Amino acid sequence: MRKLLSLLIVPLVAAATVVSVGAPAAAHPARPFPARIALPNGFTPEGLTIGHGTTVFVGSILDGAVWRGDLRTGRGSVLIPGTPGADKAGLKLDAQGRLWTADFSGGGASVYDAETGTKLAHYQFTDVPGSYVNDLVITQRAVYFTDSARQVLYVVPLGPGGRLPAPTAFRVLQLSGPAATPDAYHNGIVALPDGDLLVAQMLTGQLVRVDPRTGGSRLVDLGGYSVERADGLVLRGRTLYVIRNLTNVIAVVRMNAAYTAGVVQREITGPQLRSPATGDLLGSALYVVNGRFDVESTPSTDYDIVRLPA
Repeated sequence: MRKLLSLLIVPLVAAATVVSVGAPAAAHPARPFPARIALPNGFTPEGLTIGHGTTVFVGSILDGAVWRGDLRTGRGSVLIPGTPGADKAGLKLDAQGRLWTADFSGGGASVYDAETGTKLAHYQFTDVPGSYVNDLVITQRAVYFTDSARQVLYVVPLGPGGRLPAPTAFRVLQLSGPAATPDAYHNGIVALPDGDLLVAQMLTGQLVRVDPRTGGSRLVDLGGYSVERADGLVLRGRTLYVIRNLTNVIAVVRMNAAYTAGVVQREITGPQLRSPATGDLLGSALYVVNGRFDVESTPSTDYDIVRLPA
């Protein structure tokens, strides 16, 4: 585990009112969503995704466990038990209610039933030592995965209605241009409206646009701003949230209409951020999970999810 963490290091909902029918017009404010949700001690989280309603999933980069909780109540439990050596990084929920996970040092990806935790499929992309399948994005036609140690994307095509393909029906997309920069440490990935992909380079501090058909790429102009330690990416419309783990900063970037350039509007920071790994949006809130990559994980190390104004 020390080795995995060292690799990571280097490299409101608005308050509602309820009025009873026939009762006096006295408003009762709803209980606010918790600003902090504790995860099990020693969990060592990395990936986070919000599913249907207020359900949230968090994966462990220690042993691949997946915790499922409720952002409204703050309560949850382990959905998928951990297994030594089965570490997971990014995870996302698809429209069919399936949970996809990037299996980090395992060189592949797994798909689970998000209700039961049953494994539905596994794709073994590579057995090359030192590969790190880190993050993913789901589109209508395919699921794309980054590898932090290799200049490639792994592509799992989806059939009609999101049907899962055979275990060997994936392809390796070789990257070219700035996305092929050695030791860039590709991490977060999101899909753009025109079909291109946006990938964070954690060690170069750059964002690159990738053509998912050819693997060709170009830099996104951020006006000289560096997104060094960029981990997770969250995109809503033309607003991009770049979650920069060891810097304890979330850069809020306003992208231009073509998504070829962006201006940093503000930075979110504060003591509640403790090496945030990634996040997701729910209403007017940004939820991020603290990976705490600057400390050694022990069975008693505390971890959490925090809610921030988006």
